[in-house]
Amino acid sequence: MDLQTCLDKLRLIGTLDVANVAADGTPQVRCISAWHHGSDAVYFLTSRGKPFALDLARDGRIQAVGRTRFNEMLRLSGTAVEVTGKEGVRIRDLIYVEQPYLANVYPGDTRDINVIFQVTNASIEYFNLGVHPIFRETYRLDGAAPVEQARGYRITDSCIGCGTCQGVCPQGVIEEGDPFRIQAEHCLHCGACYEACPIQAIKRIGE
Repeated sequence: MDLQTCLDKLRLIGTLDVANVAADGTPQVRCISAWHHGSDAVYFLTSRGKPFALDLARDGRIQAVGRTRFNEMLRLSGTAVEVTGKEGVRIRDLIYVEQPYLANVYPGDTRDINVIFQVTNASIEYFNLGVHPIFRETYRLDGAAPVEQARGYRITDSCIGCGTCQGVCPQGVIEEGDPFRIQAEHCLHCGACYEACPIQAIKRIGE
């Protein structure tokens, strides 16, 4: 798996569920199909007067998720920033070419109410539940090394090597060692090892 393949899979999915935060702090989820990606950027279209655009002007943090029929989940995370001027118009018109139905929604010059957002500081997490063991990996669109998310579990140096964690791991992805090690790319983040460890040698990442 690589970044470009993830982007291609997102394109095949078509419609993404996008979550953001409203002004009152409540979560909001929208479906967007009017979006475009290049090799290093993702853009989407909405309209200036919609609550979605107004919310993003206050707090641009978003997550978008799609799922393939092969039980692959792709999650796009980042901050939405408005693209203005000629570049915004260029991306808008490109999205209209890629999504012809938009001409029926905003015919002629009424498309001028549209606004384009680029997802900056963007990363894509690929999570495949259709293989064994499961597989997950994160890619950055700007080529930078992915920042470790505060998710999942780690085995500390307090480990006594009893093997209890191995016996409860649904995916069987805990390796013997000093200390034992969880294969992060195959971890479900379910917490079974964390609950079973007799000496609390397993910690949540970020603790």
